[in-house]
Amino acid sequence: MTKKIETVCGYSCTGCEHHEKECPGCEATKGKPFWTGYVGADSCPVYSCCTTERKLPHCGKCPDLMCERFTRFRDPGMSDEQVTSGLAEMERELRSRK
Repeated sequence: MTKKIETVCGYSCTGCEHHEKECPGCEATKGKPFWTGYVGADSCPVYSCCTTERKLPHCGKCPDLMCERFTRFRDPGMSDEQVTSGLAEMERELRSRK
């Protein structure tokens, strides 16, 4: 059984097709996962806010969960339903960690 990789945003890198190939995960990259290069961002806005600005272990501790940072960037290959479902799963994960 593969150990679930927990992130500050609630997404699990464990099932990501890019994990270990193009990206070792946000903790290893300090919030600069592979996709930031594709969207012209210096770092993930969720990671930066959580770890640098608010000094939280994860977004589940934030009173503003789920903020606009979660929807700022979107995989263009995903449908609206997939995005909504993914965000709901991330929120459930984060709320369970409180």
